[in-house]
Amino acid sequence: MNADPRTRLAELGLDLPKVSPPKGAYIPAVLSGNLLFVSGQVPMQDGEVVETGLVGADIAPERAAQLARQCALAALAAADSIIGIERVRRTVRVTGYVASATDFAGQAAVVDGASQLLGELFGDAGRHARTSVGVPCLPLGAPVEIELLLEVEA
Repeated sequence: MNADPRTRLAELGLDLPKVSPPKGAYIPAVLSGNLLFVSGQVPMQDGEVVETGLVGADIAPERAAQLARQCALAALAAADSIIGIERVRRTVRVTGYVASATDFAGQAAVVDGASQLLGELFGDAGRHARTSVGVPCLPLGAPVEIELLLEVEA
């Protein structure tokens, strides 16, 4: 990792958002050994989804990629609330779900918004395995949801 993640966030002009309270019977993240499993995050602000709809119909793919980036920041905020972002050693896996119009096949480009942020923040330690999945609907009508698996220092 090149720099302290908080310093790198500041260099990128970014802040971690407040952790949104779960909208169901789960917690934002679970630490198991040196792995932190971060629950899926949808693009929220002040406890509400910022945009709803299907990518490729209601929401442009470029905007959806920005929302995926916002989801990744929210996931990092959840990680920070559990272990402190300084303890992240690497991003292991990203799973991205994209609420897609029936003819939309650009899910990977949407999830790139999250992947690129992790690379900008953690450098080589931000590179990860990934799955991008198109789905007909996501919780609260969100267009994108991002979950992370992070390796952390003991």
